Amino acid sequence: MASTPTDPAAPAESSASRIHAPWWTSGPGIVAYLSLGTLVLHLAVAGRYDFFRDELYYIACSKHLAFGYVDQPPLIALVVWLTRHLLGNSLEALRTPAALAGAALVWLTGRITRDLGGGRFAQALATVCVIVAPLYLVTDYLMTMNAFEPLFWMGCVWLLVRIVKTGDQRLWLWFGALAGLGLENKYSIAVFGLGVVVGLLLGGERRQFRSEWIWLGGTLALLIFLPNLVWEIAMDWPFLQLMHNIRADHVNLWPGTFGFFLQQFLLTNLFALPVWLAGVYYFFRVPEGRPYRALGWTFLTVYVVFFALHGKDYYVGPIYPMMFAGGAIVLERFFQRPRRAWLRPASIAILAATGAFFAPIALPLLPVPTLVRYVEWFPLLPKPTEKSHLAAVLPQYFADQFGWRSMTRAVAETYRSLPAADRAQAAILGNNYGESAAIDFFGPAYGLPPSIGVHQNYWLWGPRNYTGTVVIVLGDNYSSLAAKCGHVALGASYSDPYGLEHAPILVCYNTFENLQQLWPALKQWN
Repeated sequence: MASTPTDPAAPAESSASRIHAPWWTSGPGIVAYLSLGTLVLHLAVAGRYDFFRDELYYIACSKHLAFGYVDQPPLIALVVWLTRHLLGNSLEALRTPAALAGAALVWLTGRITRDLGGGRFAQALATVCVIVAPLYLVTDYLMTMNAFEPLFWMGCVWLLVRIVKTGDQRLWLWFGALAGLGLENKYSIAVFGLGVVVGLLLGGERRQFRSEWIWLGGTLALLIFLPNLVWEIAMDWPFLQLMHNIRADHVNLWPGTFGFFLQQFLLTNLFALPVWLAGVYYFFRVPEGRPYRALGWTFLTVYVVFFALHGKDYYVGPIYPMMFAGGAIVLERFFQRPRRAWLRPASIAILAATGAFFAPIALPLLPVPTLVRYVEWFPLLPKPTEKSHLAAVLPQYFADQFGWRSMTRAVAETYRSLPAADRAQAAILGNNYGESAAIDFFGPAYGLPPSIGVHQNYWLWGPRNYTGTVVIVLGDNYSSLAAKCGHVALGASYSDPYGLEHAPILVCYNTFENLQQLWPALKQWN
């Protein structure tokens, strides 16, 4: 059983002061204010701009609840289903759970900092670092899996801190439950789990593996994950097929060794760099942090694995709150001397100022024309992560919120222009899940039928009863479509200077092969 760590150095905030200080001026009180402020901020901007491509797709998935999907586990679809049925289909309603997750992450960061030994300033500094990080500013206002991933990771970190601090091995059951739910949210938590195993082995906590509770926790995680695992096996591992195709097609852009490292600074805020680097120092060199050295090794393992696999730069993102926690404690100790006391408010002020500097390129704060000018001027814009984003005027997380309504209106105009007999049998086919999902969400207001699609899970949902006599096709080109159809006509045009979708709307008449037979060859998992 792990013993409670002891540190000969005096803590920045004594236990007596913690007990007698008014709650509203204490570390937990400050963290609560910051958490509430984060929630208000993200709810305030939730209704600006428009639905994000992935949000539209998750809405479509929520209408086809299953134990798995081609490109993600099932939890996000279930959360969106619950949100739609409890709060409605508005943009503000859809993004409320992401805002709540962001506020919870701020609170949890403060709690981890406190349990690691941090006083009031350390708790405030660590949580401010989370609030002003551009990565979390983006992910906590969009309804995606990325909004919940750091919460699962940091929930597990907090439990690991409690296990080491208190010796309560039964907490491994809660760790396993969170890890299992995390796997149902996003598979990349498996890399975090590997990091924890490596951390326990290298960080002086091998004795944890002699407890039956850690194995019971692992079993519980597997049981929670099992429905999705069975689905993957039954469907011949769609996610692995997807990952293979992405690598083969070179869809993702690798920024290089230095670029990957540099992007971490941009994603977490350049001026938070000393904090998380101090976190590395805390877990490996500070006596108070040594009992938690497993977390330092966890961080290094996560970074090395995603770097070696050429993962997207933001994949490392969920690990940083615990590094902010450790680093804030180091800086709290360093600023303790009277001559350095001014550095405490100065550091918070610098982070707040740089957070405001980054905020317009992370949150929908500005009118779009002003945003375009700000992006053109901004010197530290994160690099695109996929080839399809290279031509975008705006960063992908903004660009993918534009163009869907104008595209749907153009499809509706094309659909209404067809003779009644053709319209009765016309299918609307998207080559990208965003196109199909946009038709499904915005199309009913224009009298459009549900879309079919060949991308990701839309391909699994099939062509329904359509034969291919008339197909309105999105996201394709004339020459490619002419090879499959007897005749191709150009539909209504649309454009949006800020979105990523610019392909023409085409009408295919009489596919050479019945759409039902042609469907297996149309699969696009990439």
